[in-house]
Amino acid sequence: MPIRIPVPALVVLVGPSGAGKSTWAATHFRSDQIVSSDALRAVVGEGEHDQRAGKDAFDVLDLVLERRLRRGLLTVVDSLALDGKRRAAYRKAAAKAGVPCIAIAFDTPPAVCRARNRSRTGRPPVPAKVVTDQLRAWEHVRAALAGSDHGFDAVHEPADEVVVVPRPFLDAPTWRALQKEHPVSLDFQLQIPSFTWEGGPEEIAPRLAAIAGAAEEAGFTGLWVMDHLLQIPQVGPEWHDMLDSYTTLSFLAAHTTTVTLGAMVTGVTYRNIAHLGKIVATLDVLSGGRAVCGLGAAWFEREHRAYGWTFPPLRERYRMLEDALELLPLLWGPGAPPFQGRTITVAEAVCYPRPLQEHVPILVGGSGERTTLRLVARHADACNLFGDAATVRHKVEVLHGHCADIGRDPAEVRVTHLASALTASDRDELSETVDRLRPDHVTAQAFAARTNAATIDDHIGRFRELADAGVQTAIVNLPDLSGTAPVERFAEVIAAFR
Repeated sequence: MPIRIPVPALVVLVGPSGAGKSTWAATHFRSDQIVSSDALRAVVGEGEHDQRAGKDAFDVLDLVLERRLRRGLLTVVDSLALDGKRRAAYRKAAAKAGVPCIAIAFDTPPAVCRARNRSRTGRPPVPAKVVTDQLRAWEHVRAALAGSDHGFDAVHEPADEVVVVPRPFLDAPTWRALQKEHPVSLDFQLQIPSFTWEGGPEEIAPRLAAIAGAAEEAGFTGLWVMDHLLQIPQVGPEWHDMLDSYTTLSFLAAHTTTVTLGAMVTGVTYRNIAHLGKIVATLDVLSGGRAVCGLGAAWFEREHRAYGWTFPPLRERYRMLEDALELLPLLWGPGAPPFQGRTITVAEAVCYPRPLQEHVPILVGGSGERTTLRLVARHADACNLFGDAATVRHKVEVLHGHCADIGRDPAEVRVTHLASALTASDRDELSETVDRLRPDHVTAQAFAARTNAATIDDHIGRFRELADAGVQTAIVNLPDLSGTAPVERFAEVIAAFR
């Protein structure tokens, strides 16, 4: 059975000299993913056998681990790891970086370890007495790893196959059992963050219309676009095509019938807030009551400079966001009351025609615990979170705490989650897709981690974990979205949660 290694993660090889750790690691991982204590002895000493350089080598190893884990890189530690304090240090480094720590335990027969040690080429063998001491220590370590309090997220024996997967996920047998015994529903919506497609601007309208139609057919219940005038660095270079958000949403309204429509999320610095209320109300009327108002404090300073907008300090942008959360419902409600906010004064909160919806839902993007989630609890209908299931679970607890502080039922706030989802039917197709889409300067595993590349089964497991953590709506962007095929393929994930 293959070993599943999540990305990112810290993999710790544990076993005596001659157990086969280095050979196994070289078979299943790239050389740049392996941090070897022996190799570092050669860097800081007179060779891999220089035991006097051991302390310096491990000092360097600890630094390399910290920096790699901070960057979210899969890292394999090739050392003996027979010392309990050393294993604890690895687990602590992984916990600090928020990644799982997985041990691979090499229970190789002593006679094999000794024979391999004697036959080493290119360097002296480890002294026989040292190997004896290591084997004696291994007996205690093996028992510790077999117990329930070993401290690792998982302990595996070395296997002939290693599968690198995005985390979090549940394997297919597990999520199928869960869905059968304790089924959960999950709403899926599609974000379209990029419009740079083969054929240039002439192709944008027909492709966008086709994608929107396919999304409705696949079971997506909402469509989102980003509210940016320049493409953001996380998606592509700024000279890539970027459409105006609300013009695009109106186009999508004309080519769909059921999906909700919104900007993920509207920057409050880009428009007069009262004017934004008019824009959203117009979208709601023309779409037949399908508008959702996504709001955020804005962050892309480069864009502000390019278009001549001021970019206030974050504290001021939060004041603008709170004004928007209070003013927009007044604009969409009865009468025309005046509004005196922190950053804007409106003589009459007047908007005709009113939205068709009695209440246009407002979603706030971001998951800051002290300010953003507090504003959500006070004013919004939904929040948008990021990260893995553990992160989401924590953020939901914080949100519920803010709701309790003001006496609001937390069930009134919908929890949404935004992430990429590169999907393929099987691992061969997934590997081909990753290699085809990744930039030349990005490794396949780094790109796979960034895009949550996984098979359909693994994605279902991943979304089941998010649902169990409190997510009610999963908003996905499909990194290979240049036509309808990725949308149609994702329909199988949606169907698992109906």
